[in-house]
Amino acid sequence: MRWGKLWSGLLVAAFAISALGQKVKVGYDKSVNFSKYKTYTLAEPAMPPTRPVLYATVIKSIDGELSSKGLQRTDKNGDLTLQVAGGVDFGIAVSGGPPLTSSYGGAPPAMNATMWTGAGGTQGTLLPPVPEASLELEFVDRSANQIVWSGTVTEALDMERKEKSLELADKAVTKLLKRFPPRSPK
Repeated sequence: MRWGKLWSGLLVAAFAISALGQKVKVGYDKSVNFSKYKTYTLAEPAMPPTRPVLYATVIKSIDGELSSKGLQRTDKNGDLTLQVAGGVDFGIAVSGGPPLTSSYGGAPPAMNATMWTGAGGTQGTLLPPVPEASLELEFVDRSANQIVWSGTVTEALDMERKEKSLELADKAVTKLLKRFPPRSPK
């Protein structure tokens, strides 16, 4: 009995940790009736994509998600214009070092101001850069020329494992567009 609870707890924890990888932010005009939109047009990117395979995967995912929601892509004059922006940024990763202050709740330990690293030695080791991809979608009502929905998703990618990164990008699009169109208030 205890092992079953332990395994189910571990599975829940593993799922929660994997769900933390994608960060989604969404905003929309609450006065808009999204059910009136039936078509969309993809706006041309301002610059050619630097990662064309990743871009093609994202666009294919977007088209599939929107099609499943009843929106049809047209070459021009769609009810909505979809603007797609994003890219891959390489952040600096640092491993954690020992804390500067005590964790027991008492007074902080004395620090020698002449030490370069402060109390506790070095604060971490520089690791290889971590690529984080971001995708922003903006739906513009073509007739009103006004943004009616905007969403952003970020996802850490592994550039050495391209197939896995493409799968993660696909999942990120699905997670972002799960919130489009917004549910109408009841």
